[in-house]
Amino acid sequence: MLSLMAAALMFAGPTETHVTLEATPAPLHGTMLRPAGEMVAAAVIIPGSGPTDRDGNSPLGVSNGSLKQLAEGLAARGIATVRIDKRGIAASLPAVVSEAQLRFDTYVEDARNWARLTAEQTGAPCVWLIGHSEGALVVQSAAADKDAPVCGQILLAGVGRPVGVVLREQLSVQLPQPLKDETFDMLAELEAGRTVENPPVALMALLRPSVQPYLISWMKRDPAQLARDYDGPIFIGQGTTDLHTTVVDAQALHSAQPRSELNIWEGINHTLTEAPADRAANIATYTNVNAKIAPQVVEDVADFILTPR
Repeated sequence: MLSLMAAALMFAGPTETHVTLEATPAPLHGTMLRPAGEMVAAAVIIPGSGPTDRDGNSPLGVSNGSLKQLAEGLAARGIATVRIDKRGIAASLPAVVSEAQLRFDTYVEDARNWARLTAEQTGAPCVWLIGHSEGALVVQSAAADKDAPVCGQILLAGVGRPVGVVLREQLSVQLPQPLKDETFDMLAELEAGRTVENPPVALMALLRPSVQPYLISWMKRDPAQLARDYDGPIFIGQGTTDLHTTVVDAQALHSAQPRSELNIWEGINHTLTEAPADRAANIATYTNVNAKIAPQVVEDVADFILTPR
């Protein structure tokens, strides 16, 4: 017969605690989720672009908690995670810097520091970096530092081409002539490291002067080159009904680094949820609080992390 303590451990769930990372001008915040039983690995989950919080939710229309679900699924496999509020978002709002001062490098250094803190607090010799959407490029950039305690990269719904290429692809079907030509000329200037004065009013949301230094710091990073240069394990996961990144991006990353593991998930969208190709029905899953992350996503990520090397 099981002892009372053994029985309690058998039915205990994962343990969730708040974690704080010292930073300037204010601390950053996240959640550590430890498995109920033995911890066999540890990871940091980096969310995507915009005001996306540690759970993968955003006031811009995402509330299905996909990253929280991912953490819970990994905990069931013995993998501890720290999922974070980015600088300037949710509980990390006081750590915001002005838009004109923000650089992509800021998020990269924060990710490295989260990796160090997670390794210290879990006792793991290294931690996996899991990046979703824009967070995948943050992970690639952070892992390029060989002094960071990073086991490897998990890239979920990330871009495989420079952001300037992706922006042109997206804008080419949205902008009329001659605004498209003007926009592409501005993107070329930013790619060359030069800011542009007086962008058209129609482009202020994307190319306002205060955000241009961030775009320049973002554009100089080539995801395929980063994959090519990385000598550790890389997992690439991409859904076929993703409305934001594509199988082309995943294949570009894998072609650049053939040692990587490529996973194409049929019928999975950008929030890692089963969804049809129909745009309206696809987007409806974003705000469905009952939408479940696809089990295959969790299984494939966990299997990769736990594969002996």
